[in-house]
Amino acid sequence: MTDTPGWASPGSPEPPRDDVRPPADQPSGGVGDAAGGPGPYGGAYGSIPHQGQSRDAGRYGAPGGTGQYGGGPGTHGGWGVPLSPKPGIIPLRPLGVGEILDGAVTTVRRHWRTALALSLGLAAVQQVLQALGEWWAYEQPGDASELTAMLGPVPVELLLGVVAVGMLTMVVSKAVLGQPVALGDAWKAARPRLAALTGLTLLTFLIVVGPFVPGIALVVLGIVDGLNDTLLGLGAILTLAAVPVALWLGIDLSLAAPALVLERQGVFTAMSRSRRLVRGSWWRLFGINVLTRVLIAVASGMVMMPFSLAALAVAGDEAPTTDNPFVMGLPPLGLLILAIGGTIVATFTIPLGAAVNVLLYIDQRIRREALDIELARAAGLPEYGSAGWAGNQASPGV
Repeated sequence: MTDTPGWASPGSPEPPRDDVRPPADQPSGGVGDAAGGPGPYGGAYGSIPHQGQSRDAGRYGAPGGTGQYGGGPGTHGGWGVPLSPKPGIIPLRPLGVGEILDGAVTTVRRHWRTALALSLGLAAVQQVLQALGEWWAYEQPGDASELTAMLGPVPVELLLGVVAVGMLTMVVSKAVLGQPVALGDAWKAARPRLAALTGLTLLTFLIVVGPFVPGIALVVLGIVDGLNDTLLGLGAILTLAAVPVALWLGIDLSLAAPALVLERQGVFTAMSRSRRLVRGSWWRLFGINVLTRVLIAVASGMVMMPFSLAALAVAGDEAPTTDNPFVMGLPPLGLLILAIGGTIVATFTIPLGAAVNVLLYIDQRIRREALDIELARAAGLPEYGSAGWAGNQASPGV
């Protein structure tokens, strides 16, 4: 799966592509090779871009383009929206926000046996561990037991998250090529990368939470020092100042996991790849990530609401009446109801979130490295000719 030319990195060491040509959203006026002639792929995409030349020139309505993607003769001839090859869940061209979200949903819909079976198993384990911890805290009340119940499952949840990201990345990569993948095949392909992915996850977590350490340390010192207002105030300021830094670091490293899994990169090389791919597109990726999380949070809240109301109704007088987040006062039946609801929600949200991140990675590589050409070849599509991609009638996404 990862040995196909579609996922191979541009080279080792990675060439400084971003330093020698503008990003895809800044089209120049040329297409083809350096001499202005048709590129090696029959003119569909022009040649692989040269220095100072955008790969979008002549493909998406840029002046001077010819054939299918420009103003000259071709399938569309003129300035219309071009047809793009679509062997799988997305058209092989730079994607819009709607196409990324639609591709994530389509992945879950078309490959539900693999995606939902995987996420259901992981979500069930996660919810059972959480419910058992909360039940133990319910039977053994106290601040220490409640804090332990909250933090105890975290290592296992971290490992489950690594498995989910690794296997779902494989599922999405196959879905892009229009190829099915069984659960066993996804596990077999992802397993060699799980150790490195675990290290990447831990290192990324430490990097992102690192800016909060000074502020939190001052807050703790202020509490220990008898609620010292100076320390508490300074700690609060530093904690707030760390928020934009953590966001910047998180988005900057957000594409490292797909790069590590699909390109078989090492941990630090994958982090470098992510920073290079994100460069110049930080705000776009930030906006799409925020939108995705808001949509998932709203949908999750709507699904969980009846389960939460049912759990509180079952608890009756035993329901917690304090705002302390460390207090867990639900009886076992209430915890079971919440666990069922949480499993249902996570079964769908885990693959959707993973799919969006992989599609963002693919989109950035299409924009910067002409990955669509390699993906079309890996999908077995015919070479582009004067009439467009042979046999392709897929319409582009909105």
